[in-house]
Amino acid sequence: MSLRQKIAYAGRHFTPTWKYGFNLKSTMAYLRDHTEPAGEAARILSELNQNGIAISSVDKLLPNSSLFAELCNQVEQLEQSFGPRLEEARLAANHDTESLKTFIFKLLGETPILDPESVYARFALQPEILQIANAYFGMLTQLRYYNVWHTLASQSRARESQLWHRDREDHLILKLFVYFDDVDEGAGPFTYAPGTHRKGPIKQEPQTFTEKGVQRWNDEQMIPLVPESKWIKALGKKGDIVFADTRGCHKGGLARSKDRLLYTCLFTSPTSQVAELFNRPQHIPLPSDKAQAFALTRG
Repeated sequence: MSLRQKIAYAGRHFTPTWKYGFNLKSTMAYLRDHTEPAGEAARILSELNQNGIAISSVDKLLPNSSLFAELCNQVEQLEQSFGPRLEEARLAANHDTESLKTFIFKLLGETPILDPESVYARFALQPEILQIANAYFGMLTQLRYYNVWHTLASQSRARESQLWHRDREDHLILKLFVYFDDVDEGAGPFTYAPGTHRKGPIKQEPQTFTEKGVQRWNDEQMIPLVPESKWIKALGKKGDIVFADTRGCHKGGLARSKDRLLYTCLFTSPTSQVAELFNRPQHIPLPSDKAQAFALTRG
């Protein structure tokens, strides 16, 4: 890494430089014109700031929205259309332990098409959700990804994101997981070590090992940093929503006895180094709302 690259890397991991240097435009735009989260959204924001994770539900956060029902209908159709392929994927999840994330079948493909008019985009850009994302970052954020994940129950060894790790695409990273089915221990719930996010008090790193160039930790290595009694397991019901800053230590998807079906989306700062995760059409229609339009732009 060159000196210039080292300086840029350090800057992106120093909050004032990241916020008021790299992301000054979006920070100032947010400060000039934004609506503070209220009610359930405010509670979620408070828990996110404190722990790095917050759990809510469609009923609590979005009581007047019909988009979850629309999302459920769309996903049910996708599930039916992929029936045979899901069974093929299940065999791979149980027998091919070397391939990348064979335990997750992505219903929208590896690189979803960005369609602002789809229910997948409209769900993510609901005002309550976008207000939480923007307030957590303190700037206008951008929607970088959405998909529907079908986690396949298997007996393969824990690997990839089933092990503890951090996402490293940005200084802060906000992901949502919305459940289409009840998630119990057997479905491999998302699990988080509270306080390990950038805003949290825990700055140490566990003793690491590397898997395919990515730092991972097993449970024994995580326990000295955050005791198991403090881990937050996102067990939940259909319609529950998990908000998590995945820059903090987390794992999930180790489904043993039950499949897990969920919608996920990702928000980052405008200057995130994450590669484009959408198949982005050359021209897309943008909503009139400034924050929603900004969320759909790139660069």
